[in-house]
Amino acid sequence: MLKDITIGQYYPADSAIHKLDPRVKIITTVIYIVSLFVTNDWIGYLAAFLFLAACIKVSKVPLSFILKGMKSIAFLLGITVVFNLIFTPGEEVLVTFWKITITEKGLEMAVRMAIRLSFLIVGTSLMTLTTTPNQLTNALERLMKPLSFMLPVHEIAMMMSIALRFIPILMEETDKIMKAQMARGADFETGNIIVRIKNMVPLLVPLFISAFRRANDLAMAMEARCYHGGAGRTQMKPLSYRGNDWVAYGVMWGYLAVCIVLRIVF
Repeated sequence: MLKDITIGQYYPADSAIHKLDPRVKIITTVIYIVSLFVTNDWIGYLAAFLFLAACIKVSKVPLSFILKGMKSIAFLLGITVVFNLIFTPGEEVLVTFWKITITEKGLEMAVRMAIRLSFLIVGTSLMTLTTTPNQLTNALERLMKPLSFMLPVHEIAMMMSIALRFIPILMEETDKIMKAQMARGADFETGNIIVRIKNMVPLLVPLFISAFRRANDLAMAMEARCYHGGAGRTQMKPLSYRGNDWVAYGVMWGYLAVCIVLRIVF
């Protein structure tokens, strides 16, 4: 399960999406998320599916690698579907047992929510898989630059970049500790919820110690390199828009316009 988490990972490839400016990928991802909430009919979902499939094809990231990340949020997705299935009222009742009533409206809402969340997770994963943490940091810093008079923009971007970098590292560390504890007789899979929580203590204690040690080593390394925030710092590779970036903006705004038209017509 831990190896299935793709958040924060970067998949290197020579594709048009990898070469886009990271600001373009962040903004177009936000537009894509907005389009998912604008869409409210099956034709709109079909358009979102075709657009997402085309982006995956252009990115040259294997579909199996992208879908692998869905396993880690399957539980959350299942809870969302069940809640919408049970608590959405409707006139036409499909199934009734005990105090639970499933209506046609609830079933439709559950399916819509499952599709919407799946598209959202795959779309955002595609952005992180095609963008390095350093590129994300530079893009976030540039995008938030107008707020620099009231927020420490550089520091916020740096913290987000470090958090993304630490996710795969901590997942790998957790997997190693879990295997070591299982070799010593620890059991993380059997028993009720209380027993499982107690069994997690031998895993969490060394994991937190390792995380604090890594954080301390990183802080010492940054201090040794005289890091004092973003004041007076320059970038080795300044971001600049190119022709492909403007084309990507045009395609994304065109897709959003199509979604809005489909919402109005259907």
